[in-house]
Amino acid sequence: MMRMIGKAFAKKLFGAKYERLTRTLFMDVIVFWGLYIAGFQVQIASFIRVLMISTFTAGVMWQALSSKDNMVELTAMLMLPYRRREFIFAYVGVLGAYTVLTKTGLLFAVLLAVSAWNLVELVAMILCMIHAVLMAAAVYSVRRYWYTSGLWAAGIVAAILFLESRTWFCLFLLVNSLFAVLILWRADGYDFYQKESKKTHAIRQGKRATLWRYFFRYLSCHKNYLLNTAVMWCVALVLPYFFREMTGLSVIPVGFAILSLNTPICILLSCDPDLDQAVRFLPGQKRRFCIPYCLFIFLCNMAADVIFLCSWRIQNGSVTVHMIAGAVFFALQSAVLSVLLEWFYPIRDWKIESDLWHHPRKYVVPVVMLLLAGAVSSCPVLLPVLLALMAVEIVVLLIL
Repeated sequence: MMRMIGKAFAKKLFGAKYERLTRTLFMDVIVFWGLYIAGFQVQIASFIRVLMISTFTAGVMWQALSSKDNMVELTAMLMLPYRRREFIFAYVGVLGAYTVLTKTGLLFAVLLAVSAWNLVELVAMILCMIHAVLMAAAVYSVRRYWYTSGLWAAGIVAAILFLESRTWFCLFLLVNSLFAVLILWRADGYDFYQKESKKTHAIRQGKRATLWRYFFRYLSCHKNYLLNTAVMWCVALVLPYFFREMTGLSVIPVGFAILSLNTPICILLSCDPDLDQAVRFLPGQKRRFCIPYCLFIFLCNMAADVIFLCSWRIQNGSVTVHMIAGAVFFALQSAVLSVLLEWFYPIRDWKIESDLWHHPRKYVVPVVMLLLAGAVSSCPVLLPVLLALMAVEIVVLLIL
């Protein structure tokens, strides 16, 4: 029975013939080999690699467990007779394999290609991936005790940062993994079931019904999207500290480009196919939807940029008019490109919400922003020209 349950979930995540898994592993090998033969090396401390692998794997695993699209299959499975422990470990095992092989695998390949490592560190990174999967599943199953789970997660981070002995650290991972297995051993399938919220983010008809209400209702129904925005605000606070040694306008655009990496608010049509179909089907909806959507993303980006500039003013000195103009440009340019990309090239082929968050398309706009940041940093005179080009893009958006 465990094999049948695992196979059912695996076919949904990896494809009927596991073609998605084969394609992803092939891409990981290509990325590793390309970076390795290029000879590009970066000095990365061992605990930094471990922290990156652990946090990334745990985060993706949590997204997979909380995916609403995944709840459909889970609900159908729970309606059938099942053996509790077999069901739990089959479900966690398949989601863990999906997380490690299709998401963490790329980060793992990059770290192996660009940094020096030995056999012990390789084993430690593999153990970290397995441990992060078990840890995320165990914490998710007891998420109603959020305070205990938070202390447990904080203890893991402290161990990664302060346990210098690799032997003791690997032993700690093994013991903690066994503890997570014991929690899963006592768990039930309904511990992973997420009840649908009674709130709805549908667009209602009426004089007072606006897209802005829809946007804020959508965020209120997706707390992880709000969390991602809060993380970006925290990044905006600490960036000036790291840029302290590189004072001046040249580094400011790079900060604005980094703060444009807020994926959840830029995939509204991709993650809601019903909304996408309604907007494209009804007449006159292009402008009515795209303009407010662009303004919504702009305000979200601008909030992070304002926090960044305030933090810069407190830590590093005055804020000039050019900095404010750069903040407006990068926030609006990122919003315009995100809306155009979402309208003309929405993400269609995805299985669960985690695929949307980590789709390669998410890096298109930030990469463009980084290139523009480099251009503005090397030649500040380009900023007025770019503002004029952005005005042309807005006109294009208005005549969609």
